[in-house]
Amino acid sequence: MRFSPLVVAGLTALALTACTAGKEAAPSLGARPRPSGSASQALPAATLTLWHGFSTGPEVKAFEDAIAGFTKKFPQITVKTVKNVQDDQITQAIRGGKAPDVAASFTTDNVAQWCRSGSFQDLAPVIEQDGIDLSVLPEVARAYTGFAGKRCTMPLLADAYGLYYNKALMKGSAPPRTLSELTALTKKLTVRDANGDIKVAGFVPSFQYYENTPAHLGPMVGARWLNDDGTSAIGSDPAWKELLRWQKELVDWYGYDKLEKFRKGLGDEWGAEHPFYAGKVAMVVDGEWRNAMIAGDPKAKAMDYGTAPVPVADARPDLYGGGFTAGTVIGVPKGAQHPQQAWELVKYLTTDTDSLVTLSNALRNVPTTKAAMESPKLAKDANFQTFLDIFAHPKTSTLPSAVNSVFNQEAFATFLTKWEKGAVPDLDAGLKAVDKQIDDKLKLSGS
Repeated sequence: MRFSPLVVAGLTALALTACTAGKEAAPSLGARPRPSGSASQALPAATLTLWHGFSTGPEVKAFEDAIAGFTKKFPQITVKTVKNVQDDQITQAIRGGKAPDVAASFTTDNVAQWCRSGSFQDLAPVIEQDGIDLSVLPEVARAYTGFAGKRCTMPLLADAYGLYYNKALMKGSAPPRTLSELTALTKKLTVRDANGDIKVAGFVPSFQYYENTPAHLGPMVGARWLNDDGTSAIGSDPAWKELLRWQKELVDWYGYDKLEKFRKGLGDEWGAEHPFYAGKVAMVVDGEWRNAMIAGDPKAKAMDYGTAPVPVADARPDLYGGGFTAGTVIGVPKGAQHPQQAWELVKYLTTDTDSLVTLSNALRNVPTTKAAMESPKLAKDANFQTFLDIFAHPKTSTLPSAVNSVFNQEAFATFLTKWEKGAVPDLDAGLKAVDKQIDDKLKLSGS
């Protein structure tokens, strides 16, 4: 499972209000009292439909293995899964009155829209009724599963982002802890040919390189996306300017044209020719799932590598150990035919320790509860432990829930492409223009 903040670009432009005129209203989580006594005995028999984004054989099997634990506990409930479902399909089904009972998404980009519109049902009442202590989840996971006081999803598994480094290329150097250390090590490890072309890059600073999105790198300086009133903070938060100036200085050191030539000649991020595997890049920012991809690649698994938190601003040592996180979310859509049974399934998949460990061991993503992260059954080594620690770190951050999340990221990413190319004469003015784009879109959304 891999997450990209832009993987569903443009989907939030879809209207999210369910259209079920002329049909009998489906039951909801708050429409009737929940059964008393043992839930496994009291819940009526039902067949649930669950839509999810897993697509490969091992991913689907892992998810079905986790669900098998639920059906063992609730033998009267059958779960039928539909794989490889994207957010737009979920949204369209809700609008058309044909929602599944449970839906899972690989991205948090649409959580705010789903919560605000009621497209996903608010889980807060049943969470309270069932006495679930949400403190078992890190604060950051609680943040990306709700919006404006509504908790319409729960976290299933998470991604955490850190630094991977090739030990052979590092030649005994410790992984950098600060941006200045990253700069110095990048220059030390970079190899050029006689023409000045890059043969080996210590670190690729381009925002167009693989996982180097502003969302993933922003935590290095503690940058904020939004003000408390929901307006854009990109132009007013000095942390963004610090990050961009650091990044541009390193781009200019390489030479933009030289760096672009190198970047465009690299292999596929998801293929066997990844430049980190091939020893063409010494340090990369990537998610915890890269560990599994390295282990599964016959050529890459022999590589001697290490993992560490991302370097941070020199003046912010308190940030070190944290990073960026996001993850799979799951909830009960409006129109679900069996909402009570659906909630029991959501609750099981997101709070049962064995279920989360089963999924994590198979998919190599971070389990989201403290008990699952500390379970002796969880498969982990030093390189995977790094990401468990990042996810649990109090300074780890995520993209704030926003109704125009995809638009906000795209607007900023477009600006950053111009910035690193040297096509932005005034950084302050350019960032204020990004703010205006985001704030104007927010006004159009009625927020």
